[in-house]
Amino acid sequence: MKTILAAVNAKYIHSNLAVYSLKAYAKEFGAETEIAEYTINQHIDDILMDLYKKQPDIICFSCYIWNLRYIEELVREIHKILPDTVLWAGGPEVSHDSRKVLERLPQLKGVMKGEGEKTFLELLKCYRFAGNTSASKAKLTDGLLKQTAGITFQSEDGKIVENDWREVMDLSEVPFVYEDINLFENRILYYESSRGCPFRCSYCLSSVDKCLRFRSLDLVKAELQFFLDAKAPQVKFVDRTFNCRHEHAMTVWSYIKEHDNGITNFHFEIAADLLNKEEVELLQSMRPGLVQLEIGVQSVNPVTLREIRRTMNFEKAAEMVKSINESHNVHQHLDLIAGLPYEDYESFGKSFNAVYALAPQQLQLGFLKVLKGSYMEEQKGAYGLVYKDEPPYEVLHTNWLSYADVLRLKGIEKMVEIYYNSGQFQHTLNALEKEFVSPFQMFEELAAFYERNKLHLTNHSRTARYEIILDFARSICREKEAFYRELLIFDLYLRENAKKRPDFLGESRVTKEWMQIFYEKEAAEHVWLKGYEFYDKRQMRKMTHIELFEQAAEAVWGRKEPVYVLFDYLDRSPLDHQAAYYFLQNENKEYKTDK
Repeated sequence: MKTILAAVNAKYIHSNLAVYSLKAYAKEFGAETEIAEYTINQHIDDILMDLYKKQPDIICFSCYIWNLRYIEELVREIHKILPDTVLWAGGPEVSHDSRKVLERLPQLKGVMKGEGEKTFLELLKCYRFAGNTSASKAKLTDGLLKQTAGITFQSEDGKIVENDWREVMDLSEVPFVYEDINLFENRILYYESSRGCPFRCSYCLSSVDKCLRFRSLDLVKAELQFFLDAKAPQVKFVDRTFNCRHEHAMTVWSYIKEHDNGITNFHFEIAADLLNKEEVELLQSMRPGLVQLEIGVQSVNPVTLREIRRTMNFEKAAEMVKSINESHNVHQHLDLIAGLPYEDYESFGKSFNAVYALAPQQLQLGFLKVLKGSYMEEQKGAYGLVYKDEPPYEVLHTNWLSYADVLRLKGIEKMVEIYYNSGQFQHTLNALEKEFVSPFQMFEELAAFYERNKLHLTNHSRTARYEIILDFARSICREKEAFYRELLIFDLYLRENAKKRPDFLGESRVTKEWMQIFYEKEAAEHVWLKGYEFYDKRQMRKMTHIELFEQAAEAVWGRKEPVYVLFDYLDRSPLDHQAAYYFLQNENKEYKTDK
């Protein structure tokens, strides 16, 4: 009996932890069970051909919000070419409306609901006991399936049978799936040390799982050491609120700090307001780039937070985020959700400004997705919540937010992604926001500028984006054009040792003679460029960059006279990949750093 666990991921670098966990738990079926991973960017025909060549007896599809329609097409087409193959589906996107899924996809035999390790093993035992999947054994198979918790299935007489949900399992019983680390080369590794969530946020399916469970810390430490020994580039914890138990969080964070290999990065989704002083001090003491944090703020409107059943003390969360930022060693990613109840356009702008003021490395402006089985879906009538019928079921309008408002926020989201989250325009944005009442208004006006000039219809190069924002700055304060040009020069060379200087930035004002004196002195003394001892002055010049700043010197750096800035591309920040930079005295007589 050959079984395929089929996963269709969003990108190649992703891996599907669920199918690996199911296979590992059903280890007694060993070679009979195979994992097949694909991506939504592949042609359906290529996947169909691959599955057909495997000639499986059973295929189980892993279903999520990003791949459901893709999976549905696969199910319909694979049934035509493998009519005797039994098809099952599982995952969060089919668990909570399993009857409707089977009505929509009669090609499926059934749906596994909720966590699937034990359910999948029992299914395989049912089919093994029945002997095969032919019609002569169908009645026996159905009889066994009726006794299997955690499934909904179509019996041979055409009736849909809904069994009870399965009791949740001890998370420490789930086998570790990464023994053969070579299978995951060049891919993100996903890991869970807990399941469930202590919160009951109405938009999230984690609120349906009432049982929060933790994996044994002895197991967790051993498995963390495996990742560290393998020098995995990144391990992403999928725990919904990693720091909801202080002892658990402290043990894990202490372990990865003490055993840091200088390479592996660990990603955690946390609630910032649950952090305490001890945890913050531990995070502040870590190697830059060792951990990154994702923090779901969603809204700062207290009425909205109360309505969505989200418990959060924003003042404390803000204090914790700021404290962590002070150490400049932890990447923080903060999330907002547009379309929540009682949050109109103006209220969302206030939420945006409050989160933007915390200066996270990334600010994600997301839009409400109305998930099947969530309390948010139950309340759609009360909220006037209209959303797309197709996954990801994204909000179109509510009682508080019109579709026109949603479109405006879509434009702002794009500007935030291009100009803020890219990290390429940091100094320019810091100055530019002072021209507006608020950062939200700045991005609002920038999005309107894009639309007025039809710029939103084209994908622009990085260089073009610099020129566009200079045009935008010129349109609101033409007298400061030279100032903003200098800031863009600074931002550009902070990230990139550009070989070809963009025309709109003008000629460099650093003379060849000045450069020659500087690099001759550096080649002899290495005052600034540590690590360049084996390079000559010509090589050092190619590997670094110097600019003279006049307009921005006083306004940004508080200097009364023009300054030379040296960019060192061998020394980059592990958080944002920006080059180290040093201020040089402009007469080239004495060098002094403010870095």
